Amino acid sequence: MGNRPKVAVSHLGCEKNRIDTEHMLGLLVQAGYPVDDEDSADYVIVNTCSFIQAAREESVRTLVELAEENKKIVITGCMAQHFQEQLLEALPEAVALVGTGDYHKIVEVIERAEAGERVNAVSAIPTYLADENTPRYRTTTEGVAYLRVAEGCDYRCAFCIIPHLRGDQRSRPIESIVAEAHQLASEGVQEIILISQITTNYGLDLYGEPRLAELLYALGEVDVPWVRMHYAYPTGLTPKVIEAIQQTANVLPYLDLPLQHSHPDILRAMNRPWQADVSDRLLDRIRQALPQAVLRTSFIVGFPGETDAHFENLLAFVQRHEFDHVGVFTFSPEEGTPAFALPNPVPPQVMEARRDQLMALQQPIAAKKNQAEVGKVVDVLIEQENPETGEVIGRSARFAPEVDGVVYVKGQARLASLVPVQITHADVYDLYGEVATLSNLGRSQPMAVP
Repeated sequence: MGNRPKVAVSHLGCEKNRIDTEHMLGLLVQAGYPVDDEDSADYVIVNTCSFIQAAREESVRTLVELAEENKKIVITGCMAQHFQEQLLEALPEAVALVGTGDYHKIVEVIERAEAGERVNAVSAIPTYLADENTPRYRTTTEGVAYLRVAEGCDYRCAFCIIPHLRGDQRSRPIESIVAEAHQLASEGVQEIILISQITTNYGLDLYGEPRLAELLYALGEVDVPWVRMHYAYPTGLTPKVIEAIQQTANVLPYLDLPLQHSHPDILRAMNRPWQADVSDRLLDRIRQALPQAVLRTSFIVGFPGETDAHFENLLAFVQRHEFDHVGVFTFSPEEGTPAFALPNPVPPQVMEARRDQLMALQQPIAAKKNQAEVGKVVDVLIEQENPETGEVIGRSARFAPEVDGVVYVKGQARLASLVPVQITHADVYDLYGEVATLSNLGRSQPMAVP
């Protein structure tokens, strides 16, 4: 079919969205489309985010800029799912819309657009889920890959639009996930990050019960040094799952628990009433069972009805549990979610002051946690090099990509390799060290034996 148009992909949004981007790129490359940068491409596929107001604004800005450059725009992802007709009306430059459950049709969509059609490929209810046989072109640093274990969500938290955008939970079979993990390991991947909306609910829809523990044991057989889990809901961290983390050498004891709040009234209003009773007890149990555990969490401040007393409760909770990493977000009212119409909104300046206060409380805790690493020798996955300084940058197991800190390393190391690094100093967010050699290890520092 003659010369194919050049395509570029602009990715906005989360790592679940990133996997959709990677599958679209894989399918286009397989079909013989040249992938280029935005400047020289004929078609630009914009994979959008619609999670909160700020993300939508970024998506819209990107779309408008491309429209001004007379690009043919294909809008994919959450915003396409969310605002179908409105987007087609607002952006005459948009030649196609592709929903969150339709990214596998991307080649056909471009062909139809080339033939002059304006394509709306948005399934009302997304059901599609790519597997290990779907082509994929990875866009992360070479040592890291995301691996989606499930898509969608069955929870209905009052503030969250995700189930509306991505459908109910649908899990991949263990065999399919493990097959993809083996594939990634054979490509030299050192760290596989398991993602879904709620990884602790993995398998519930498929097997009638969560099967995360079984999945972790199965991934223990894969030749990859690090397996990291994202989004572990507290109630799903059963003794069985905690035991699987303990027993499986390559599963990192890194837990990302999106707790959102600590006060029972606010959790009830968020439609997470099950959580209020468990958070304290569960966190104590994790610390006991996994003393090495690195805990990350995120909170929403300024949820409608949040009083000073509710916020004080949250401050005390964060002080008490000393999380390694904390993200704080101000509440964003999302049309189409129950929280949108709640009374007693918190004024923006109060929300921002609360966010700043919570972050300020967390900073010395984060600094202390990082400080505790000084003097240790830790494995670091090398992700960037700076040829001028002879320095490399990577992450230790304490840090997940993009949301946590990094380790600045003096000395030579190959990209996508795991190297032992002696940590020499720390600040609030990052660590600094040098590649550990026998000469700089000294006798006092026994090598950590895995």
